[in-house]
Amino acid sequence: MSDRDQAFYRAWADLLDELRAYADARSDVIFQKEADFPDYIYRMARPYDLPTIVMSASLSRPDGHPVLMLNASPRHAVFKEIVVHPYESHVYRKVTLADDGATLAEGARPFDAARLRALADQLLGPAPAGAGHAT
Repeated sequence: MSDRDQAFYRAWADLLDELRAYADARSDVIFQKEADFPDYIYRMARPYDLPTIVMSASLSRPDGHPVLMLNASPRHAVFKEIVVHPYESHVYRKVTLADDGATLAEGARPFDAARLRALADQLLGPAPAGAGHAT
C-alpha cells in the first residue's frame, strides 16, 4: 500500500475517533459501526495493516435510526474517498486526502472535526441540556 493510501486510512481512523467523541458527548446520539473492510473480513489472505477495521459508520438516534452515514473506500478502490451522507437526503459530500497528505478535504476546503460537528449539529439539532460537546 502506498504512503498516500496509508495516510488516507489514518485520516479516516481519526475522523472515526471524532465521530465517536461527538456521540459520546451527547445523550441523544450513538456511534454505530455499520460495516467492516473486506480486508478485515478476509484477512487470512495477508496480515491486516489498516489502522481500523471500520469501513462504514453512522451517527444514529438511540433507537438505531441512522442520521449521518460515513463510509471509506476499500483498499482495492482506485480513488480513495470518504462519502459523508445525511441518511434521509439525496445530497452527500465526498472527502479525500488533502494536498498536505495528512488531513481531509472536501475539494479545497478542509474537512475537520469542526466541520463534522457543524454538519452533525445541523442534522441532529442542539444537544439536550447537560449533554453538550466535549472540548
